[in-house]
Amino acid sequence: MLKPTYDLSIMKKLIAALLLPLSVTAQATVVEVQTNKGTIEINLYDETTPETVANFLAYVNNGSYNGAIYHRLVPGFVLQGGGYVYNGSSTLNTIETAPPVINEPVHSNVRGTVAMAKIGSSENSATVQWFFNLEDNASRLDAQNGGFTVFGQVTQGMDIVDSIGALPTFNFGGALAELPLDNYSDEDYNGDPDNNIDPLTPDSTHFVIIENVTITDTAVDSAAALDKPENTLIDDVDELSDFSDTKSGALGVLALFGLLGLRRRR
Repeated sequence: MLKPTYDLSIMKKLIAALLLPLSVTAQATVVEVQTNKGTIEINLYDETTPETVANFLAYVNNGSYNGAIYHRLVPGFVLQGGGYVYNGSSTLNTIETAPPVINEPVHSNVRGTVAMAKIGSSENSATVQWFFNLEDNASRLDAQNGGFTVFGQVTQGMDIVDSIGALPTFNFGGALAELPLDNYSDEDYNGDPDNNIDPLTPDSTHFVIIENVTITDTAVDSAAALDKPENTLIDDVDELSDFSDTKSGALGVLALFGLLGLRRRR
């Protein structure tokens, strides 16, 4: 009996074609952060910081960031948010947090990158809060507290981030000691000099609010084509950890529960 013959070149091509969908596993998630000041697009680093991206997307999918404010601004340093939600009254609700995520200090904290905030002197303590690096903060943050995990970068809307970064800040105490507010003046802040009471409590016209975060792409590893400077300082012996300096110290997540009142510190 004659045995069937096979064209090995054709068989190899067929096998390669069948295996191709299985080999293309890399991906990157792109999200749009829609704020009342404009939309910011962020390309996440799924492949290199998978635990941090998964943690961030869990909050996104739960709608945790909808209505959250940017509560901390240090000009020329960082813009931080993701911790507190404006509910339409004179109080802010804290966002419920999941267990901390493991630190992944792979990339450098350069301008335009997005990184996780965490508790000072606690390397693996990041949960829900995150920040934009307004400038190149590699020397400040890459080696401090185990390094701050950069998990994405702004690909559109850095002008929006910069415009928010140019807002004045006001000290309402605690986690709101560097609160950026729009359409709000020193007169509003100072209040009546006789009784030191604020006549105007900040509201939706003053806060910088994240209206929602939307996933727009999960198909291809678009992050692979981005310039992602490596964190080369993480193994340095002399860590830059002056926690007494607000601008270069730990990007702390204060453990505040319940409601935050918006009354000025006296």
